[in-house]
Amino acid sequence: PFERVAWTPRAPQGPPQDCFACIAKPPALRQASPVLSPSSAVYLMESKSCKGDSLRPAVPCKHSVEKKTMTNPTTVIEIYPDTTEVNDYYLWSIFNFVYLNFCCLGFIALAYSLKVRDKKLLNDLNGAVEDAKTARLFNITSSALATFCIILIFIFLRYPLTDY
Repeated sequence: PFERVAWTPRAPQGPPQDCFACIAKPPALRQASPVLSPSSAVYLMESKSCKGDSLRPAVPCKHSVEKKTMTNPTTVIEIYPDTTEVNDYYLWSIFNFVYLNFCCLGFIALAYSLKVRDKKLLNDLNGAVEDAKTARLFNITSSALATFCIILIFIFLRYPLTDY
């Protein structure tokens, strides 16, 4: 039945698509698969619906074997401490800046509060804690001095100096 059938060798299909090392090699350096003789190829001929090359035995890529035997490198994940626990005193600083800005201490407290937020974004926990302490100190000082001045004003309004 196959007397008039001519056998023509097909070009190699190439290495598997997932191996970059084999794809990058020029065709001359790739390992050639053995070609079967035409007499034995009669039984191995493929139908048109088959995608593989049944005339040439599949040569597994040596790199895919190496990938399976390689040990995976250790992945290092840096876990930063939770920076949400650092209080930035932002609202207190805004209140001091708007209402109780005694000698610009509220403005300085607001500047340090913003520095705390920036350092929290950069995961600089030590710097954020130090600036939070400074912002708290300026907020306490601004609030205390402004409250003291307000109390003095009310006292002098209630009891003017002309009475003494």
